[in-house]
Amino acid sequence: MTDDFAAARTNMVDSQVRPLDVTDIGIQDAMRTIRREDFVSPAKRALAYADAELEYAPGRWLLRPRDVAKLLQALTPEAGEPALAISAPYAGAVLARMGLEVVSCDAADAIPARDGGWRVMVCEGAVSKAPQTWIDALAPGGRLGVVERDGALGRAMIYLRGPAAVGSRPAFDSTPPLLAGFEPQTSFVF
Repeated sequence: MTDDFAAARTNMVDSQVRPLDVTDIGIQDAMRTIRREDFVSPAKRALAYADAELEYAPGRWLLRPRDVAKLLQALTPEAGEPALAISAPYAGAVLARMGLEVVSCDAADAIPARDGGWRVMVCEGAVSKAPQTWIDALAPGGRLGVVERDGALGRAMIYLRGPAAVGSRPAFDSTPPLLAGFEPQTSFVF
């Protein structure tokens, strides 16, 4: 089975990542090495390299391989940068393999404090809107990659802390499930 998973990793990169404009060789190499099957339950191991989101814990999801690769590439990670993986175990492992200093936390937890802030932050799964506490945790020049979803529509967003403010830009369309606890707030309307 190990050989099958190694072949599946190569196939995933060659069929789901490279053809969809992920040209960063570091991301490709890390995704060929990191054992995605280790991040899901034994019952879902056979699906680890499918073109699908996979629930790894209740209300927590691994992004589709294409989406995690595109999100990481949009963040332009560089070896040595401090990175925070928010409910992003696979993305965090890819960043660590690329030489970033990765700390992981669950989205339900408070963001770990870091003097000077985080240079790279990534979240697998969708939120209705990036929490302000996440944006506030960015270092100068720091980037946050997260999928924001409103109903059926979702878009990967990149937030960048500039010298005077934080800006954002859309990166690509994506529709992973919403993380538990990050659903849109509903209000009563007549």
